[in-house]
Amino acid sequence: MSKVFIAFQLNDDTRSIIEAILADNPHAVLNEAPAMVKIDAEGSLTIHRSSIEALLGRDFDLQELHLNLISLSGNIDETDDEFTLAWAN
Repeated sequence: MSKVFIAFQLNDDTRSIIEAILADNPHAVLNEAPAMVKIDAEGSLTIHRSSIEALLGRDFDLQELHLNLISLSGNIDETDDEFTLAWAN
């Protein structure tokens, strides 16, 4: 199984996003660096809009992820409700 990752700037805007990703993906591993956080996962990583909204306490458009996105690895499958990274077989 291949690893995927997503990396964000570490700031107040991304803390709830990171918390939601880790809660929804218990197999994910958090790697922190100065001003950046990278989340690695075996197989796939799915970001749920509803989980982020619950932590933020407001509506969230998954396109907002791109505002603080540094890099990612994997094929993207994106809907209004989910953003999934995985490698196609």
